Amino acid sequence: MAPVMMQAPVVAQRVAAPRQAVSGTHAALPRTRSRRAAALRVTAAAATATPSHASAVKPLTKEEGLGLYKDMYLGRAFEDMCAQMYYRGKMFGFVHLYNGQEAVSTGVIKQLRKDDYVTSTYRDHVHAISKGCPPREVMAELFGKSTGLCRGQGGSMHMFSREWGILGGFAFIGEGIPVATGAAFRTRYLRTVMQDDKYDQVSVAFFGDGTANNGAFYECLNMASLYKLPIIFVVENNLWAIGMNHWRATAPSLGDAKPHIYKKGEPFGMPGVLVDGMDVLKVREVAQVAIARARAGDGPTLIEAETYRFRGHSLADPDELRSKEEKDYFAAKDPIPQLEKYLLDNKMATPEDIQAVRKEVDAVVDDAVAFADSSPAPERNQLLENVFPDPRGFGIAADGRYHYEHDSFATGYAAV
Repeated sequence: MAPVMMQAPVVAQRVAAPRQAVSGTHAALPRTRSRRAAALRVTAAAATATPSHASAVKPLTKEEGLGLYKDMYLGRAFEDMCAQMYYRGKMFGFVHLYNGQEAVSTGVIKQLRKDDYVTSTYRDHVHAISKGCPPREVMAELFGKSTGLCRGQGGSMHMFSREWGILGGFAFIGEGIPVATGAAFRTRYLRTVMQDDKYDQVSVAFFGDGTANNGAFYECLNMASLYKLPIIFVVENNLWAIGMNHWRATAPSLGDAKPHIYKKGEPFGMPGVLVDGMDVLKVREVAQVAIARARAGDGPTLIEAETYRFRGHSLADPDELRSKEEKDYFAAKDPIPQLEKYLLDNKMATPEDIQAVRKEVDAVVDDAVAFADSSPAPERNQLLENVFPDPRGFGIAADGRYHYEHDSFATGYAAV
């Protein structure tokens, strides 16, 4: 049978989708105008989704609940330890921590399979750990050691693991979105054109609210919708793009007083969903539906998760631009105590269960530090690797031979 070429999907006639009016995370911010009440609103584009996707939402079990708690607590404990190690001089350069946003990483990534793909930003440590990357290898990468996830050559902002489907942390905003879109295109092409049913992987692109004003974001929304790619765009809206407030930098949609990033999906024919990014259970439900849509071949979803980072932009940021009132407001919505209370109130965990998880996680983090600290630094010749696929790319020496042909090429700094 001849391969079927990919074509842009026929847009079905859309009807108004039902709305659930629940207060949004940012709605009650002090001294701000209220955002439209909608913690979980699917735009009209969702009317084209298959109704069966709702069945993707599974009841939470005790085992999964404790697993979600463990992953969030691990992310927090790992980042707190990173702060200690940074100030002790074990890490260098810029280090951007994820504290406060754990519900987004855990809620989405823990619904994925190992062979699914994730792209991240410079705030990528927790995304990598949630996906399954060993914490000791992530910590060793932060220490710049040869045992790190990228052998010490990536550092804080460039976590990558082929084994775990982490396609990179990216230091410049928007860079990861085309990479995730490309991975989704590959999956769609192999399944549709090459007719290989084993390709049903889902790609997830994480990025911040500031990135939603970047051209690559819109280009990829268009391509993803055009070819119904199995991708989920997750906007981690923590209100601040470095030091620029989201509500000052992003123009609102027509008729709105404040900007809504999730509404940017509808013009491209995809569902846009707004969710409380400080509630891991709500994020989990939204992610399950979006993943089911993508895996079934029904195309992309844009999720805006309203969240907040508890620390400054990076560990070098004195964090003087945000008001104490604002920070206190979000500190009270910390996603980890929220889930702990839910598990205890619903008899899905005991205080002893919670303490056991914390003890286990603390041991994992301590082990990661010990492993990283005792690991060897990269050899000098590693600097010459992963630069050119062909070593002839290093050029020709004065004697007419290629640099790589000299005995000293890999035993010190090459005179290139």
